[in-house]
Amino acid sequence: MNPKIPDKIFFKIGEVAKIAGVEQHVLRYWEDEFDALQPNKTKSGQRFYEKKDVELVIKIQQLLYLERYTIAGAKNKLKSSGKKNTQLSLGFDRESFLDKRNEIIAELESALKIIDEGEI
Repeated sequence: MNPKIPDKIFFKIGEVAKIAGVEQHVLRYWEDEFDALQPNKTKSGQRFYEKKDVELVIKIQQLLYLERYTIAGAKNKLKSSGKKNTQLSLGFDRESFLDKRNEIIAELESALKIIDEGEI
């Protein structure tokens, strides 16, 4: 059950609370507990959440309320899922990397062979 996030650049704390179905004070508490949740603030201290922050709030809400994780358990879950997603988000494919590396090595060896034959 993922709530629909409006297509906006910034969200006020009240909007995020409504989207996630939690009170504003809960969001402020989560900011203290979860290092990844750090919305931008204006000079007057008003919070402006970006879309990525809203998505994180929804993920935290699901972990705590639906999957019944503790705060510590939710932190660990977010850390472990973050590590997995980091490599995937970079598009790193070990096999294609090794294939490309071997192809480059073969081309370089071929070029060296041509250079050596030309000097003899």
